[in-house]
Amino acid sequence: MYKLFLKNIFDFLISLIGLILLSPIIITIIVLLIFTNNGQPFFFQLRPGKHGRIFKIIKFKTMTDLKQNSNNEEHSLSRITAIGAVIRKYSIDEILQLINVLKGDMSLVGPRPLLVEYLTLYNDIQKTRHDVKPGITGWAQVQGRNAIGWNKKFEYDVWYVKNLSFSLDVKILLLTVLKVFKKDGVNTNENMTMPAWKGNNNTH
Repeated sequence: MYKLFLKNIFDFLISLIGLILLSPIIITIIVLLIFTNNGQPFFFQLRPGKHGRIFKIIKFKTMTDLKQNSNNEEHSLSRITAIGAVIRKYSIDEILQLINVLKGDMSLVGPRPLLVEYLTLYNDIQKTRHDVKPGITGWAQVQGRNAIGWNKKFEYDVWYVKNLSFSLDVKILLLTVLKVFKKDGVNTNENMTMPAWKGNNNTH
């Protein structure tokens, strides 16, 4: 019942309340980023959702654009702006994904939406991470940052899909809040902070 119906209601209500309560912070950050990012406070990117359906994710823009003719895989910390570093430290860049949750593209909790090009690289077991909506945070994210490799992250994602429940979602949300306040961080930026995944033959 929760997985099929109640989870969507829970996501919608919590996201709506969250956006309302956080609106002063959101507006303040938008204004700051307009001035520091040449009028571009938002970052959009296509990501795969449930069953691989493509949607456009929204975040606060915390990094400068790649220079022309630069390596597309460049993701060094040198591209993170000063205000972007603060935003990422407290996972504030993920707040706008509450909009994705309201639209039905994402859930509060679920496997993180990774890059579209990874879709063809998953094995049959890893593909099951797309049996549910992707989340702002997830079981893999509260288990560790980049100290765990891609294979382990996918194992956690698949485990979550098999064990999805209201109590597990609440537990993950509480752990996420705890880690953010402890400045322990939650790894929701795998695509920026880890080497690109090349498939199972090269996964660590």
